[in-house]
Amino acid sequence: MLFSSPLFLFFALPPALLLYFIAPKALKNAVLLIASLLFYAWGEPVAVFVVLASALLDYGLGPLLTRPGPEGSRWLALGVSANILLLFVYKYADFLIDTLQPPLSSLGAPPLPHLNLALPLGVSFIVFEKITYLVDLRRGESQRAKTLRDYLLFVFFFPKVLAGPIIKYHEIDGPLRDRKADWDDRIWGFLRFLWGLARKVLIADVCGQVADRAFDPANGPIGFAGAWIGVLAFTVQIYFDFAGYSDMALGLARMFGFRLRENFAHPYGATSVTEFWKRWHISLTTWIRSYLYIPLGGNRLGPARTYLNLWLCFLLSGLWHGAAWTFVLWGAWHGAFMVLDRQTWWKWTERLPSPLRVAGALVLVMIGWAIFRSHGLPQLSEVLGAMVRPGLDGQFLAVRSHEATAMAIGLLGALVAAAPQVRILTERAAALPAARAAASLAIVALGLLAIAKAVTTTFNPFLYFRF
Repeated sequence: MLFSSPLFLFFALPPALLLYFIAPKALKNAVLLIASLLFYAWGEPVAVFVVLASALLDYGLGPLLTRPGPEGSRWLALGVSANILLLFVYKYADFLIDTLQPPLSSLGAPPLPHLNLALPLGVSFIVFEKITYLVDLRRGESQRAKTLRDYLLFVFFFPKVLAGPIIKYHEIDGPLRDRKADWDDRIWGFLRFLWGLARKVLIADVCGQVADRAFDPANGPIGFAGAWIGVLAFTVQIYFDFAGYSDMALGLARMFGFRLRENFAHPYGATSVTEFWKRWHISLTTWIRSYLYIPLGGNRLGPARTYLNLWLCFLLSGLWHGAAWTFVLWGAWHGAFMVLDRQTWWKWTERLPSPLRVAGALVLVMIGWAIFRSHGLPQLSEVLGAMVRPGLDGQFLAVRSHEATAMAIGLLGALVAAAPQVRILTERAAALPAARAAASLAIVALGLLAIAKAVTTTFNPFLYFRF
């Protein structure tokens, strides 16, 4: 169920809010849990029982993880392995079969059967959060969930269940037990939700139409201009789509009294790939650092091991995004520049003016998005080849006026908002009641326009729902 769909906007969200607000304090979590389970089951009526069973296992392992010595570690290994197995079976089993099939066929082996399982919504995000609960409990950084209801609400909380942000249990433990949502929270949450809706519907969905045409294999190979326009369209689309979802998730959670962590900080204003990952999908970067990079040794085992750890982390991050070689290559691409940023590359680029550094980092990110968006390695080769081969060859990519406008507003808005001077002016304006009122009215107007457009357009899922 899309946050931007009429079904959610008019028939799911209003009764959920009403029932939550009128419910006594002791029943508010129960109302939220029922609403969250119904929300998830609407899209995945079968997978909800699989995720539910996995969550029950986590909760049951809770008291065993705190046992001293190797026994507690063995229970942790069981819980983490069970979660990884869930992710592997649903997301990577068929990919592994496709990878092994050619060499096995050359040896005369019969074809391997595919599982053909539908990927549970948000399973990658859910598994990562569930692993944080188990690991933090073992480390002593988090307390066990007070009740099964609270743990299930942590797992299924509908604002963030499909695409994050990835949260840790101890970040939500306090609000689960006691929270207050006053009218300032509700108004802030409502405006943040509308802002995310506008970013998704008015910018991301429009730019996505251009990207879809550019990367449609049926349209044949595209030329130099078409390749760059298509990649630019996807660059704007994926940011406004994912950041828009995060805005809506934070807004919805705030209306219920939860303050989730921010997931974006103007990433297209970064001056390096390293800085980009400090600003993009912040909750994932934090997860990788805490639960993968540091356990691998971090930067404690010398420069060579540090570089290997960085590269491996982003290689696995690419695979986490999707079961395809393009995602693996995308992770390797970012990992390589993370390593270069630690070496002379970073020192050399520091001498350049800031606008040039931003432009250079953005080009590297855009090339990464070309890898990410391509349907396979053959198409990726065509797209990258077209991007470095100026000329008029290839298919012409038509861009309508409203699409060009959305691309321009999206890109310029993302770059301008990242400028330090603009951030300072924004902070100063936020202290003025008149400026806050004007901004609120503008957001409401954009939100209403987005709702009107959502009602009249076709189904446009969030890009990160597939992960």
